[in-house]
Amino acid sequence: MGNRGMEDLIPLINKLQDAFSSIGQTANLDLPQIAVVGGQSAGKSSVLENFVGRDFLPRGSGIVTRRPLILQLINNKAEYAEFLHCKGKKFVDFDEVRAEIEAETDRITGSNKGISPVPINLRVYSPHVLNLTLIDLPGMTKVAVGDQPVDIEFQIRDMLMQFITKESCLILAVTPANTDLANSDALKIAKEVDPQGMRTIGVITKLDLMDEGTDAKDILENKLLPLRRGYIGVVNRSQKDIDGKKDIRAALAAERKFFLSHPAYRHMAERMGTPHLQKTLNQQLTNHIRDTLPGLRSKLQSQLLSLEKEVEEYKNFRPDDPTRKTKALLQMVQQFGVDFEKCIEGSGDQVDTKELSGGAKINRIFHERFPFELIRIVFDEKELRREISHAIKNVHGVRTGLFTPDLAFEAIVKKQIIKLKTPCVKCVDMVIQELINTVRQCTNKLNSYPRLREETERIVTTHIRETEGKTKDQVLLLIDIELSYINTNHEDFIGFANAQQRSTAANKKRPMPNQVIRKGWLTINISIMKGGSKEYWFVLTAESLSWYKDEEKELAPHFSTSPTSPKTAPSIPRVE
Repeated sequence: MGNRGMEDLIPLINKLQDAFSSIGQTANLDLPQIAVVGGQSAGKSSVLENFVGRDFLPRGSGIVTRRPLILQLINNKAEYAEFLHCKGKKFVDFDEVRAEIEAETDRITGSNKGISPVPINLRVYSPHVLNLTLIDLPGMTKVAVGDQPVDIEFQIRDMLMQFITKESCLILAVTPANTDLANSDALKIAKEVDPQGMRTIGVITKLDLMDEGTDAKDILENKLLPLRRGYIGVVNRSQKDIDGKKDIRAALAAERKFFLSHPAYRHMAERMGTPHLQKTLNQQLTNHIRDTLPGLRSKLQSQLLSLEKEVEEYKNFRPDDPTRKTKALLQMVQQFGVDFEKCIEGSGDQVDTKELSGGAKINRIFHERFPFELIRIVFDEKELRREISHAIKNVHGVRTGLFTPDLAFEAIVKKQIIKLKTPCVKCVDMVIQELINTVRQCTNKLNSYPRLREETERIVTTHIRETEGKTKDQVLLLIDIELSYINTNHEDFIGFANAQQRSTAANKKRPMPNQVIRKGWLTINISIMKGGSKEYWFVLTAESLSWYKDEEKELAPHFSTSPTSPKTAPSIPRVE
């Protein structure tokens, strides 16, 4: 590519940038560009105005640049400016350019110092500029001023990140020389996205405002905090010069004189100043575009082929073709079925990280809400004991029973089982509601066809409601089955037989050297004991006979005797 071709690279990218800005799309293409970042009052605006040689940027206290400004500088014999949003209108007076920037900024952000990522495209034609495209971004701030939102710092940071995180973007980090370089906001944020310093160009401003006896020689010689593309020092007009309307050309001459006369910068004067910065940026942007152009071209060709293939499908398209309508209808209905299945069964693509939905909510109903509803069943232990007592007495009638009758047990248990009906039916209702919500969520893709969406929702919801009745009948049938027969021989049932089996198994595992043969009340009549005959609670084991004053004090024997042999053990009639 010849020199002429190299010169046309920047205007070519400018055309692409204008096209994307006009349609509000980027076509997933990251165009090569230079983004200007820095803290408030770092001198970014002055650097850009020095490039143009005109005062055209808004000035004031606080945040002045509140929208990204895409500044396209084009070398031309005539001098004028154009805005993309004011097509066909040429601005010869640069005071009008400033007024238009302020008006366009307020149109989007309002007058309350808010910010917006929507860019303003400004093209400046001048014989004093080199072909160059820069994006002036809002200055970084720490404290909200006036009506600004409290999170203005993070809003600006997010906006900057949208531009400088792209590998195709060069970073022009503007830092004032009268502040510590280690605390530079521009270099800090550039370091985050470009840790090797491959895309960052350092600009040191306000060199003339440094304390006497200090200089930025080590910084400008790229020794203190090295960058691959190095640092360039500039001297901008002071606020007094700006208020006094000092001519920018005179300011550039003063800048040149400053570098030539300063002992610390004299040896590098040819590599300092605004003209050298503009020339360097022009070369580096051109080279950067040249380096990224093959990848950009490849991506454009890939997207072009994809679009051509899509266009080919619509070449013979007839809107009134019934087969195409039927096919489209089937595809949309099938897609609805696939989406619904993914919502219920779960899917790895497009996972929602904000809230539960579909199958996850149904799973939660089964494993969290339903157990919770079971726990909420009112259970009054005193009332239950009273019911058990009444049931046993009513079954026995006039007789006095020794054992708990089966009828009383079944009456009490069935009354508790019936209480399961309410939470079970409620669980079905919650699942049905979640299924209907999932149906509505999956039909969002049919918003372009309101009647199709309405009919799809109606048919599927009607089917769900039909199955709701069958489901409830089945659940209630299961509960009725449990009520009709209580299997006391089930392994989970703790009845007499099962308890005896568990006790036997436990006894086998745990040795009992002193096994109880018989226990009960025993009347003892011993003359030496005061009060005559008395009743004692006795316990007969294989090794001893013990009796106690009452049953509750079995662990504290009143008297114990250990027979020397089975023959000496007391003879007690065996009762079956």
